[in-house]
Amino acid sequence: MTLAPALVERVSARLGLTFRPEPTLEGLKKVYGAWCLGVPFDNVRKLIHLRRQERGALPGDTASDFFEAWLRHGTGGTCWAGNGALQALLHTLGFDARRGLATMLVVPDIAPNHGTVVVSCEHQRYLVDASILHGEPLALEPNAPSAIAHPAWGVQCRMRDDKWHIRWRPLHLPDGIDCRIEQLDVTEQLFHERHEDSRPWSPFNYALSARRNRDGAVLGAAFGQRVDIDADGNVRQSPLLPAQRSPLLVQELGMDAALIAQLPADLPTPPPPGSAAARRAAAAPAH
Repeated sequence: MTLAPALVERVSARLGLTFRPEPTLEGLKKVYGAWCLGVPFDNVRKLIHLRRQERGALPGDTASDFFEAWLRHGTGGTCWAGNGALQALLHTLGFDARRGLATMLVVPDIAPNHGTVVVSCEHQRYLVDASILHGEPLALEPNAPSAIAHPAWGVQCRMRDDKWHIRWRPLHLPDGIDCRIEQLDVTEQLFHERHEDSRPWSPFNYALSARRNRDGAVLGAAFGQRVDIDADGNVRQSPLLPAQRSPLLVQELGMDAALIAQLPADLPTPPPPGSAAARRAAAAPAH
């Protein structure tokens, strides 16, 4: 997808890009670095959409919808939306940016569940992920480990079983998990289908999740907890009370108060359909 020139100008200005970057590694660092400081990962609009049982595409399913909402409300999106928008922006700016398919290995042998972005630049592939928000492009080296060395949002990349594994720190799992890269070039249609597949169940369909980099640190919300990773890499978690959600999202993450006023209360996350936990819950006697 190629974005309209007027939209690219508005997005670039909001990101603080004072001139159009060249499709070089230095240009990629500028765009992705600005994205990581300016665009959050969050499920705010998705929660509102699903709880209202709205029809139509999920929020952020197209890059233009994602960016118009970000410009108006300061919201981002989950992986399919955020990475789809990032790929479209980079492609429009002249980068060889492709959508990638990956797996967040929250449990072994899980099906691919994550969209990402891979850019070919100066004879090298780089990962730039709108959910992990690792601050600068991560080289996908075929023969050696690579890393982003940052105490709060740093990541490590290594090849295992012929696939790249990215070790990173989700806010709800700050000890770290692996993201395994499955495919380096998938279609916009596949992103749309996987996004739509998340409508019946996703870990991001029930409780607030939000993440943003700021002042060398990471802050946000994850499944009923406020989580801060400071500039030295220390993690602080505390219950996020209902009255504390709006100040966090509006005053600290920069989202629109009128939209956040529409955010529904958190619900318990049920087990994935078809899982052993779901089967046990279905078989349990009613009380």
